[in-house]
Amino acid sequence: MYQAQEKRYDNMQYNRVGTSGLKLSAISLGFWHNFGDVDKMTTQKEVVFTAFDHGITHFDLANNYGPPAGSAETNFGRILKDDLHHYRDEIIVSSKAGYYMWPGPYGEWGSKKSIVASCNQSLKRLGLDYVDIFYHHRPDSNTPLEETAQALDLLVRQGKALYVGVSNYSPEQTAAISKLFKALHTPFIIHQPPYNMFNRRVEEGLTDVLAAEGLGAIVFSPLAQGLLTNRYLNGIPADSRAHRADSPFLSEERVAATLSKVRQLNEVAENRGQTLAEMALAWNLRLPEIASVLIGASRVSQLLDNLKALDNLDFTPKELVRIDEILK
Repeated sequence: MYQAQEKRYDNMQYNRVGTSGLKLSAISLGFWHNFGDVDKMTTQKEVVFTAFDHGITHFDLANNYGPPAGSAETNFGRILKDDLHHYRDEIIVSSKAGYYMWPGPYGEWGSKKSIVASCNQSLKRLGLDYVDIFYHHRPDSNTPLEETAQALDLLVRQGKALYVGVSNYSPEQTAAISKLFKALHTPFIIHQPPYNMFNRRVEEGLTDVLAAEGLGAIVFSPLAQGLLTNRYLNGIPADSRAHRADSPFLSEERVAATLSKVRQLNEVAENRGQTLAEMALAWNLRLPEIASVLIGASRVSQLLDNLKALDNLDFTPKELVRIDEILK
């Protein structure tokens, strides 16, 4: 029987999500990859246990995570039932609906039918009565925003979610749905956008909206699919994601175009006593609106390496200027 480390909270930072009362661990564990049926359950458990033992309390899922779709929730549900059920009240579990999940007109997007059905399916796979945060995963231009907001509000009123959030919404869409939630008195507290040194669109209006609306953010893809690690410092390895023709986010051309910047950023990291990945994670957390950074981990060593980012979260003005110069 798994027993959590007694001192698991000693070295983790916990940040308030916007103006809500909820705090998230500065680093959260995402289940987009590495927790499907194609992955070993023993490794999945090792990563989850190590994360919790080091103070990571937030585990982020979605209906379509796997592969196959749904299997990440099923596998995490098994871990919760078999090993973590005593710690449920110490854990934040989040899930999402919006991307394609099942055939027909109700298996994706943002209708009330789709969102409520998807949440019910997720709860069944997870073996839970409720999730702590439930997100609409992407905006839907064919569904009135009022309907999507009402669907998420309904989940809270039914006791299926404690808080709600959105992901991949523009600043304008975020502001609009926030006003709807305020009218409904829905506990809308969080936005989940992509953010990293090579994708800074969050800074182009979204952080202003988050601050004005009292919302927090948890960001995904903080390492730019591996670009902001030591993986590509010496070129493109033959076994890398960028070398694969089926990679949806990386290509050899994209990596090659960033190699000079990556190497310069690595010099800054070395002068800080960090790896490039550690610095990239810490850099994301410099913004007050960002409560947590989502990481993925296929093995325990990778998780532990990322946690070292917490050893140095402070940047000097000179370091920030230098990073901005490199990224221009």
